[in-house]
Amino acid sequence: MLSVSVAWVFLIKSMWITFRDSPFLDRYNSKPHHMPKVSIILPARNEEMFIEKCINSLLEQDYENYEIIAIDDMSDDNTGELIKKIAKKNSKVIHVQAGPKPEKWIGKNWACIEGFKRSSGELLLFTDADTTHTNKTISLSVDHLLSEELDSLTVIPKMLCLDWWTKITLPVLSTFLHTRFSALRVNDPSKKTGYFFGSFFIIKRKTYEAVGTHESVKSEIVEDGALGRKVKEQGFKLKMVRGEHLVEAVWARDLTTLWHALKRLMIPLYIQSNKMAVGIFFAVLFLLFMPFPILAYAVSFASISTSFEVLLGASLFASGLFYLGSTIDAKKGLGLGFRHVLFAPLGSAVIVSGFASGILHAKKSNAVTWRGRTYSISDTRQNPISL
Repeated sequence: MLSVSVAWVFLIKSMWITFRDSPFLDRYNSKPHHMPKVSIILPARNEEMFIEKCINSLLEQDYENYEIIAIDDMSDDNTGELIKKIAKKNSKVIHVQAGPKPEKWIGKNWACIEGFKRSSGELLLFTDADTTHTNKTISLSVDHLLSEELDSLTVIPKMLCLDWWTKITLPVLSTFLHTRFSALRVNDPSKKTGYFFGSFFIIKRKTYEAVGTHESVKSEIVEDGALGRKVKEQGFKLKMVRGEHLVEAVWARDLTTLWHALKRLMIPLYIQSNKMAVGIFFAVLFLLFMPFPILAYAVSFASISTSFEVLLGASLFASGLFYLGSTIDAKKGLGLGFRHVLFAPLGSAVIVSGFASGILHAKKSNAVTWRGRTYSISDTRQNPISL
């Protein structure tokens, strides 16, 4: 419990520094530059609930020189028809019907390539169908990218939690992101960390082509992270900025998608290195969950001996730090109330159970199910997100 407390002190400190020092999309020194054409590449599979809102937010941009390439990735719902309807009314929207996915390709990666083939912009902006943008997002991103002579720029969105389970789980899970994938690490040339948020990253066309496009990560489950890593590893200038007040994205829609998202984090990691996956599982188990049952155990026997009193104090301290970290992330990062943090231990149980389910699934099958498709990754090289 003392080790867990030390770990939480480190996480909280890192989180606080990240919130304090991370740059923002709309805070930079603007310099004169040309106004290049931007091709917005928008893959969508079974997104009838969100696609219209996303495209409408993109059509309201104050930047003039851009096109929206919306790709229907073999949807089973009304997504394709909605894209066609909007495209008929507005010439900025280009409807693309993705063809059958080739072997060893992940669906979204294939849809992105299909959209790229139809693009003509000097800059490429990739976003997700469940993302919405304020009307200055494109102009700010282009100005920021060119003024600071960047090769790519990714924006941290506000993560929307649509259901109660996500609201009590995400404040706990995202505390790790402020350490492992913080903007400060990504923007530090001495660090190897490179990462894109799939909900928003803009990249020069020549940079995208130089790193091999999405074809170079065609088998990656977490393709945005893998592509961002390639950009940085190959020496291109990547910057991550905060934009929670400008971009909103849905992380999970209900308990089912939340559960699959947690499993998706663990399955490729286990297939790549089962020892690392099991080690991370136990680290997460003790950091996020064990302080509470140990606290209950210590309370029951605190009067028996000094040892139990020490254990009570250590577990109480660890539990308090857990709540402090979850509260900071919920308030400053997600805009959630403390009432959701109160149930964070239950959210931790969901995370631990989801990770365990992912490991058990990977032991039985080298496949991942996502958005109605099943992908075999047994013979592919993955760059999993190592918490």
